[in-house]
Amino acid sequence: MELRESKFELAIVMPVLNEEKFIGQTLEQIYMQDYPMDKVEIVIADGGSSDRTREIAESFKNRFGSLKVLDNPVRRPSSGRNVGIRNTTAPYIAVLDGHIYLPSKRLLRDIVDLFQATGAKCLCRPQPLRPPDVNEFETAIALCRGSALGHKPGSEIYSEFEGEVDPTSSGAMYARSVFGEIGYFDENFDACEDVDFGYRIKKAGLKSFLSPRLKTFYYPRSNIGGLWRQMVRYGKGRFRFAFKHREFSVIQWLAGAGVFVFLALLLLSLFSSGIASVFRTVTALYLLMVVFYSLFLAIKEKHAGCLLYGPLFFPTIHFGLGTGFLSGLYEQAVKRKVTSTS
Repeated sequence: MELRESKFELAIVMPVLNEEKFIGQTLEQIYMQDYPMDKVEIVIADGGSSDRTREIAESFKNRFGSLKVLDNPVRRPSSGRNVGIRNTTAPYIAVLDGHIYLPSKRLLRDIVDLFQATGAKCLCRPQPLRPPDVNEFETAIALCRGSALGHKPGSEIYSEFEGEVDPTSSGAMYARSVFGEIGYFDENFDACEDVDFGYRIKKAGLKSFLSPRLKTFYYPRSNIGGLWRQMVRYGKGRFRFAFKHREFSVIQWLAGAGVFVFLALLLLSLFSSGIASVFRTVTALYLLMVVFYSLFLAIKEKHAGCLLYGPLFFPTIHFGLGTGFLSGLYEQAVKRKVTSTS
């Protein structure tokens, strides 16, 4: 990838779709950063929003050194990232979503400073789900998602550590030269495209650095339906990542196997009282685990919503991830069958 001279120091790429609720707030926070706006270029890649997202984004054009609102015809976050990157020139690129809260007004300055001070090719950030303006229900979702039972162990997205890290789970800012070395985001991914890209950075041996100075708060889902759809997408994305790189983890298989076994026992229990007894026992043990962990989390976090909603949230997370994983497995099996018969 040829590096072009640029009058900008930092590019912000935002793939969006129907972000009317948050896009104005996000752009306002970027505009209020302690950083010269004439050194920042912003590309918003819109995947065909049907609300006022594009109109609101366009209204900020006269407040930035450069702001473009471009079409993302593929409509995936991965393709939106690529649209943004290809239409910017700055040496450093930060990917931000349209629904975030920036706790520091020095974020943009810290991004550039850390790239220059560390020599890293990728910067990683904590991404907690605890912005200050969420309600009790959303806070409970955030606490459950951030707990050991609601998230993959070993991820840095809730970490306060500063130093070199594996960028697979938390990479979000990149030196432009990275794209010349390993290519762009894989547009086959509708979720976990950042995980795939971070993994490729790791495999290429490029230096990655995590700092809590780059912390960015993401908004949790506000209802069960949204949480379920998010988890299914993540589960399918995780399968695509694992299949592409042939790196299946035990946790990923457990989620898929758990859903498969549950449904199999449920179906077989209709024909066998013995299997029905096993099904009831397994279900009871799982629910007991969820309830006791929800109680533990409520006490630990001093938030009663964890106990009130946890027994609903955790199965949604687990079964959503498992369903997405099995969906990805099924799609791959169908694709392989079609290929073998053609």
